[in-house]
Amino acid sequence: MLALLRLLILLPISWQLWFGRRLGYVAGQVARGRRRVVRINLQMCFPEHSQAERERLVNAHFEAIGAGLFETLLAWFASDQRLLSRFEVEGLEHLQAAQDSGQGFLLLTGHFTTLEIGARILCAQVRMPFHAMYRPYNNALFNYFMHHWRERQSRLPPFPRGDLRRSVRALRQGRAIWYAPDQTLDRRLSTFVPFFGVQTMTLTATARLARMGRARVLPFFTERTERGWRLRFYPMMENFPGEDEAQDAERVNQVLESGIRQALPDYFWIHRRFKRRPEGESAVY
Repeated sequence: MLALLRLLILLPISWQLWFGRRLGYVAGQVARGRRRVVRINLQMCFPEHSQAERERLVNAHFEAIGAGLFETLLAWFASDQRLLSRFEVEGLEHLQAAQDSGQGFLLLTGHFTTLEIGARILCAQVRMPFHAMYRPYNNALFNYFMHHWRERQSRLPPFPRGDLRRSVRALRQGRAIWYAPDQTLDRRLSTFVPFFGVQTMTLTATARLARMGRARVLPFFTERTERGWRLRFYPMMENFPGEDEAQDAERVNQVLESGIRQALPDYFWIHRRFKRRPEGESAVY
């Protein structure tokens, strides 16, 4: 399967993305359970949108998932020469400010279908070494290749999610860590705060990691363009972490919301973000 996937990237990039979008659209019609999850998420987050608007966004999301599959292959296998002309970067002054601070920093983002191609822009265009945090896969072979590909591109070893000791040490040594805190559902490390106006279980670990690592937090997000992809850095979060973990978690969600609004179809709406509910609330899925 891996060999076949490597052959697919020999096709023109426009063909790959077109086929990926069509494949995603078809999958969205067949996978009714997942389509229902996307609908519920969008209805909760955007009740002001009409049903027709949300349905168009559901289709666009599944198309983005299909395109994201081929973008992942490009991120892993394609040469810099083939990709660089399609990359754009905005807000480099914010990255420079983070680097000039002399402190380590968290590259804060979320789970988007453009996740892997965005990391490739960091590696190929910005040429900044960073540690990536990842969830180990059950399949040992796939886990090996995932680790290998990410370390080769980012030039620093990735950390399994939850490896607090190594993460804190890296931050204190002035290094950067790619960090997406929007999918872990651990009651011990989370609190309920608004996300698009919905009380959502949200990690408090972002503030804790920044405090322990004496680190700054630099948000960045990736979006698709007509020609390729744009990576955009935002200003560093000021006065973060604060004195209240819940307020810090809410601030992180607000930053994520701003990035999501720039690329609505690309966020992982297929993820059951609202699976855990506050006490007394019924399940939504």
